[in-house]
Amino acid sequence: MGVYEKRFWKKSWDEGMRDLEPSEFETTYVDMVRPVFEKRADRTALGYLGVDITFGELNRYSNRFANMLLDKGFRKGDIVGINLPNIPEYLISMIGTLKAGCIVSGVSPLLTGAQVRYQMNDLGSGEKRLGLVTLNASFEERIAGIAHEIPELAVVITADVAGFLPGGTSGGIASGKVKPAAGKAVLSFYRDVLDKYSSDSPDVKVTPDDLEFIQYTGGTTGPPKGAMLTNRNAAHNVKSLVRWLGWEEGEGVILSGFPLFHIAGLTISLATLYTGWPQVLIPNPRDTDHICREMVKYRVTNLVNVPSLYQMLMANPTFREMDHSRLGTCISAASPFPKESQEECERIIGKGKILELYGMTETSPVSVMNPMKGKRKLGSIGVPFLNTEAKLVDPQTGEEVPLGEPGEICIRGPLVMKGYYNRPEETARAIDEDGYMHTGDVAVMDEDGFMRIVDRTKDMINVGGYKVFSSKVEETIAEHPAVGMIALVGVDNPKRPGSEIVKAFIQLDPRYDYDGNEEALREEIIRFAKEKCAPYEVPKMLEVVGEMPLTAVGKIDKKVLRVRNP
Repeated sequence: MGVYEKRFWKKSWDEGMRDLEPSEFETTYVDMVRPVFEKRADRTALGYLGVDITFGELNRYSNRFANMLLDKGFRKGDIVGINLPNIPEYLISMIGTLKAGCIVSGVSPLLTGAQVRYQMNDLGSGEKRLGLVTLNASFEERIAGIAHEIPELAVVITADVAGFLPGGTSGGIASGKVKPAAGKAVLSFYRDVLDKYSSDSPDVKVTPDDLEFIQYTGGTTGPPKGAMLTNRNAAHNVKSLVRWLGWEEGEGVILSGFPLFHIAGLTISLATLYTGWPQVLIPNPRDTDHICREMVKYRVTNLVNVPSLYQMLMANPTFREMDHSRLGTCISAASPFPKESQEECERIIGKGKILELYGMTETSPVSVMNPMKGKRKLGSIGVPFLNTEAKLVDPQTGEEVPLGEPGEICIRGPLVMKGYYNRPEETARAIDEDGYMHTGDVAVMDEDGFMRIVDRTKDMINVGGYKVFSSKVEETIAEHPAVGMIALVGVDNPKRPGSEIVKAFIQLDPRYDYDGNEEALREEIIRFAKEKCAPYEVPKMLEVVGEMPLTAVGKIDKKVLRVRNP
């Protein structure tokens, strides 16, 4: 028996923590939240730009959306793409789609028309009836012109960012006002759905095996792929999160900057609704002044953000000076959070409040997490999650690596996706014959079971045969006071074909007293790196950028940086 098979990391779980019984996640999300909607009907579920929506209203609105889908011929297993920012209409559409027995697919509002067409046609390739919820402006600018190129698209529902605000639009694009593409119905979210259909609960039978979400990955290995997540997958992750975090019904308020179309934002929202907590919707996470105001207004108890957003908040004087005494656990996910940045954040919000976790779309998503009450290790993503088997393997040989050595994270358990939608060969490459999901992330595990990410397998830099783990070096160089954000990429070495040069991109810490001498700063940071890193890890090139390119989720976009340095 290998060391990982023993699940020895359970000794690091909080006292009394236990796996879920299989019967606990043999359910559907709609069945999970139904009692909450009934019991907390008059309590706030969503806070959005000064407007509160209760659980009862969310329940009734989502029933109307579900009844609209059924009236338009949608049946169990059909798919609705939700192409919206973090506005109430997203959650209404999501829950309504699930109540109709249909599948939800998040569609980033930042996608081009061609990218939306690709995702929708990929979803429709299984001859599923398709619906799309989008903004009025997005419809006019991107969707209307390509809707006829999506054969299975039956209905488009248009909404507005101000749809629920006082004085905002309540009609949007109504049927007949905009000429729809051939055979495509175009409905107003408000006049043609919320004002028209019954708020009675639809009677559609769904099982734990049925698909609930098809969430698309970032496409780091080619075109984006749809990860098929069942009701069982989601039920396990939501209930495990709530148990792990010790959330009690109605006792907290969540604010998250994650977009709802992303698996992290989606899962936190599912868990928050299930626990009966209000959640503050943030349509623009880069507006940190707005986040600070909402934190005060709603007396927020928990934050969930990508590390770069915490770093932006830390740079905001208002956030630094706020009273954070009521703030509890602050979850960080989606990318590594440098240890020094975590320490600085905790000097602002309070010691022991940062809780880093790890997950990916294909694992529903959370698979590794720091303990809620017990020992945490800053800079670590934590220990394997409830009902989760994990091991680290050599990416080339597939053999397990010893503790303390870097290896690819492999995950098995009820959290692993059913597979990639209509891509059996891709599924077979990702999930091995023993049921382990190969994540593509490289980590080191210590004797207590805590893991620390050192790189993506595709982000490792080859310097003359030496492997440079970019996350490890980034965390080291981030200790320099001038560094606000940092990203390392490999640049082809013209003198040594097949080898690379390490290049660092630096965004300055806004509090650093910079005199504008970039050459001197470059030399200083490289000298600092030479003192802290192995010779082959030291960047040979360094560029100071005004603003680091970020993905829609808020992670540093290394794809963009590599394009700048082919």
